[in-house]
Amino acid sequence: MELARRVRAEIGQEHRYAHCVRVARCAELLARRYGADPKKARLAGLLHDLARLYSPQRLLAECETRRIPINDLERAEPMLLHARLGAELARERFGVEDPAVLSAIAKHTCGDGEMSPLDCVVYLADGLEPGRNFPEREALWGLAQRDLTAAMRGTLSSMIGYLQQSGLTVAPQTVAAARHFGVVCVRGDIEAG
Repeated sequence: MELARRVRAEIGQEHRYAHCVRVARCAELLARRYGADPKKARLAGLLHDLARLYSPQRLLAECETRRIPINDLERAEPMLLHARLGAELARERFGVEDPAVLSAIAKHTCGDGEMSPLDCVVYLADGLEPGRNFPEREALWGLAQRDLTAAMRGTLSSMIGYLQQSGLTVAPQTVAAARHFGVVCVRGDIEAG
């Protein structure tokens, strides 16, 4: 309870805090299904969005201060940095030293070419928690409860499709995750394979 109070105060917005609580619950549930540590999943879910409400300027400045590498896409779209900065804030402000928890926080937005089951359950919980509202959410959440790999494939495909339809660039980490989970590239575009 003390951790939850501290996270609520740190985030400073009830809507974002409620999202973090839902992600923590969903991550714990998925972790139990797939043999990941439920306590670590719950912790990563609760802490995953510590930097989500930071301004683009603050995200860039805080990453530069901590010498977190920033690629060209992240410089153009600083909100992508909130996951990796959030992992640093979890370590600095909440004393989290577990590399698995920090990895799950750092990878919850873009994914990565190498993802542990804990990374996957937090990624899926963040994208599919009941407060999200997009047409495939319910079906993907059902899939996540049956098949972790298929849920990653489907969720990545959905995310990439949305980004492409919106004319947005797909992050290199997301491309790497898509390839890892069997979403293939066609003519430089990512499509479900």
